[in-house]
Amino acid sequence: MKKNVLLINILFLVFGTQLSQAQKVEVVSTTSENPWVSLKKKEIVVAEASGQSDISIYADQRVQVIDGIGGSFNELGWTAVSSLPAEKRQEAFDALFSEEGCNFSMCRLPIGSSDYALSYYSHAEVPEDFVMRDFNIVRDQYILIPYIKEALKVRKDLKLWASPWSPPAWMKVNNHYSLRRGDVEGRPNGNRMPEGAEIMSNATAFKMQERYLKAYALYFSKFVQAYKEEGVPLWAIMPQNEIKWAPNWPACTWRPEDMSYFIGEYLGPQFENDGLDTEIWLGTINNSDPNYVRTILNKEKYAKYIKGVGLQWNGSKALPKIKDEYAGMKFMQTENMCGEQENDWTSLEASWKMIVHYFKNKTGSYMYWNMILDETGKSAWGWPQNSMIVVDREKQEVIYNDEFYLFKHLSHYVQPGAHYLKSSEGDNHVAFELTDGRILLMMYNPEESAKKVSVDVSGVAASFEAKAKSINSVIFNMNVN
Repeated sequence: MKKNVLLINILFLVFGTQLSQAQKVEVVSTTSENPWVSLKKKEIVVAEASGQSDISIYADQRVQVIDGIGGSFNELGWTAVSSLPAEKRQEAFDALFSEEGCNFSMCRLPIGSSDYALSYYSHAEVPEDFVMRDFNIVRDQYILIPYIKEALKVRKDLKLWASPWSPPAWMKVNNHYSLRRGDVEGRPNGNRMPEGAEIMSNATAFKMQERYLKAYALYFSKFVQAYKEEGVPLWAIMPQNEIKWAPNWPACTWRPEDMSYFIGEYLGPQFENDGLDTEIWLGTINNSDPNYVRTILNKEKYAKYIKGVGLQWNGSKALPKIKDEYAGMKFMQTENMCGEQENDWTSLEASWKMIVHYFKNKTGSYMYWNMILDETGKSAWGWPQNSMIVVDREKQEVIYNDEFYLFKHLSHYVQPGAHYLKSSEGDNHVAFELTDGRILLMMYNPEESAKKVSVDVSGVAASFEAKAKSINSVIFNMNVN
């Protein structure tokens, strides 16, 4: 009997040692005070799963493939980062796009002016230039394209997509880039459009005459081709940013029937005729009513041109209702919450909730908004917003905010071709199978005190202490010999 017990103990010790050596588990933790800290091996206990873990990952249950994670380029981001000396500017680009940094794989850019452009502009400023004779991207060649090319030097396979905030003003009913006059919530930088020029309803602000529709489709095609000639190929376009909002900055509302008609009768055929392989996505949708999307996708004649649907943070409520209705459709979160320049842990918590919501609802790509801004954070219309990186122009410093590390916990590991995995119930974790076969659990401890957390996958369990108010990445390498 004693020999049997001794033998069992020896086997347990041998098996336990082999298990510990064979299963490499890493944990990286971030708090606001101590970001991106790798736990020591002795702080992680690896053992055979007992079925009693706090979180279980089901490695055999892939849900959706990941297409990319990243942020947005805009003019004010470039003016901020270009104020730095070359060495610090490179540091910021490496932090966002290198394998050692956030490792961003997909980014967005505006077509013409956005709320974070220096001023109003389009690529066809001559009124009634229906054949686009004077179309050009000269302004972008000096501001936006250099910004993008600096990123492409670090991440050569960066996928890019684009959307307009507004068509050229002469294509709109009110002949103005914006839809609302006056200041932005009391901030004294709003536009001064004539009284009566506002478009405040759900009407389509675009001139729905054939000559304007044909010209606008040609405008998109020329933009894609011009950017390709500059060495900046576009993977996709979305025809309108925030399609259901009438703000004080560049914008254009569209009724769903009109957007469907434009895509199906003009934009899709124009891309086909010009031999463009750039995808057309529906977006960006900022409406919680799922019927906006349904109205467009249910018209099969036109929907055949649409490859995916992009929803911004305030379109999140529509996603759970449409994600299963359109099985062959891809989904994207197109713009993270903007914030009010808090740039603190509360911003991280709000973004974390959105990340969990979107990935649990079959989203394959996720976009932050302002990657880089200066110390004011202000748009040309006076609204200060959050950014991952702040450039203090006076001190010549690069500051990495809490949300920078939140996105690094995600995008550093999760690359195109990874898969979202089913995991046990809960609002504070998401799991992925990475492209190299490793398993990632990203989890948040929202509590004011540290707590023990145990995670299991494929018969292996790892436990560690999650610090108070911390984001954690737990990486299982199931292939270590």
